Amino acid sequence: MSTSAPKPRVGIVVTGAGRRRYFFPRDVERMERFADVVWLELDGPDRVFGPPAEDPALTARVAEFAADLDALVVSYGCPRITDAVMAAAPRLRMIGDTHGDRFGFRVDVAAAHRRGIVVSDTTNGSSDPVAEWALALAMIGLRNAGALFRRLIAGELLWPDRTVFLEDPGYLRGELTGKTVGLIALGNIGRRLLELLRPFHVRVLAHDPGAPDVLANAYDIDLTSLDNVLERSDVVICLVPLTQATAGLIGPEQIARLRPGAVFVNVSRGAVVDTEALVDRLRRGDLIACLDVVEPEPLPTDSPLRTMPNVFLSPHIAGVTDAAEARFFEFMVDDVERVLAGVRPRYRLVPREPSSA
Repeated sequence: MSTSAPKPRVGIVVTGAGRRRYFFPRDVERMERFADVVWLELDGPDRVFGPPAEDPALTARVAEFAADLDALVVSYGCPRITDAVMAAAPRLRMIGDTHGDRFGFRVDVAAAHRRGIVVSDTTNGSSDPVAEWALALAMIGLRNAGALFRRLIAGELLWPDRTVFLEDPGYLRGELTGKTVGLIALGNIGRRLLELLRPFHVRVLAHDPGAPDVLANAYDIDLTSLDNVLERSDVVICLVPLTQATAGLIGPEQIARLRPGAVFVNVSRGAVVDTEALVDRLRRGDLIACLDVVEPEPLPTDSPLRTMPNVFLSPHIAGVTDAAEARFFEFMVDDVERVLAGVRPRYRLVPREPSSA
């Protein structure tokens, strides 16, 4: 009598706190239907920002854990998966990172590529709410709602005397419909935002050197330079990830190119934008900024951004929703199942040279 083939072996490395927060039992059970799942549970918090610190002892522990795995899923607390770790795992076919910000910080993607190991990153589990909040901030900015809210809670009587609105930017330029919207980057968030923008019949200018030309026709947008996006858009939305190449991407020269009356939205990372240069431009009063991210974070209590009437702030909450937190591992389970079945993952990372966004 024949016996069924053994299930592939999938290992997961994460802190205990991270496991409880992000690895929902229903998705663990889904993975267990097609794989034997083993855990290396580490000490530490549920979330850690930035690349992992070097820890040779912990790296050796992970290498030993990975020795007989077909797939390795990593998350918060895991050290960098180096070429040496991969060499110790001859059966390894896939490495998945649930919270890598798609930068490859936690995985040597080039080494994996040389060894024929697929790398997947499902940080895009939070892309949908970020895209939604970017749209909301664009509309808040166009209506100058931040300034009106400040006046309202300060006790000003803004109603029923509508004449006070006639010179307000929200009255003069308040509708999103028909505007030109500039997007800086066209990753998962940007492409979802394009779907949300469609009912507003906007013209979209997008800057992303890594975007294939086919996206222009698929989404009916124009791919162009960063200068064009800044100079020709009524609303500019920054979506670019923070990398060595993009830190300070929007500096004094770029901020000066924003057209008078424009709305600038940032839902990416604060360090992409030169804060001092942005404050200087905002002091001129001809720009509205809606910022979910700032540099530094948390924003100092004496920062002028806190009191400027043409600034709307939210505390880095664009991607933080209860629904999103389940998707990181949910998407990973899907990708692991695809790879183990011989199918290309949907959220693959490939080696890349540093480049301007």
